[in-house]
This record gives sequence, C-alpha cells and structure tokens, in this order.
Amino acid sequence: MAAVESGWLRGVLPLALAAVLADGDRHGYALVQELAARGFGTIRGGALYPVLGRLETDGVVEARWEPGEGGPGRKVYRLTDTGRDRLREETTSWKQFSDAMEQLLAQSRQAPE
Repeated sequence: MAAVESGWLRGVLPLALAAVLADGDRHGYALVQELAARGFGTIRGGALYPVLGRLETDGVVEARWEPGEGGPGRKVYRLTDTGRDRLREETTSWKQFSDAMEQLLAQSRQAPE
C-alpha cells in the first residue's frame, strides 16, 4: 500500500490518531509505528506532536509521563470520553465524505474522453 499523500495526511491525522488510540494507550513512537503499519507512511515528530498537543488542548486526548525502562521517560497518550465522542462523530462525517468522493470519482471514470 502506498503512503498517504502529505496534504491528505495533514487533514486526516487527528482522526487517524484518535482511531489508533481507541484501541489503547500509546506513546508517540508506537503511534508512528502503528500508522506506518496501516499504510500512512513515515510520520515525523514535527507533524505528530503538534497534532497531539492540539488534541490534548481540545480534551480529545490526555497525556501522562511514564518512567523509562533504562532510559528517559515518555509521554503516553489516552483517548478521553470526549475523544471517543468526537471519533464517533468524525467517523460518520468521514463516511459521508468518502461516499461522496467515491461517487464523484466513479462518475469521472465513466466520463467520455
């Protein structure tokens, strides 16, 4: 699977992070690994952490510091109840958008050249 276009990624990264965190708490590197495994490509910290900071400010995620095992501590992120509500709402919106886009693209594929 090809990596997601960077312009698209900026738009969907908050939703993608919420979806990953719905499966359980994770630190930043684990989020990057999971998204890469799901076909999102390499996400740099310069893109990831500002989005996580905004999600935290908005009450979508909470962060806590955990001591490192033989190394520095790390921040672990958890989806809040507000985040779960937002994830449900945005999932519905995404499905509507995706259906509309799919119809548009299907129509363009059928258009005469």
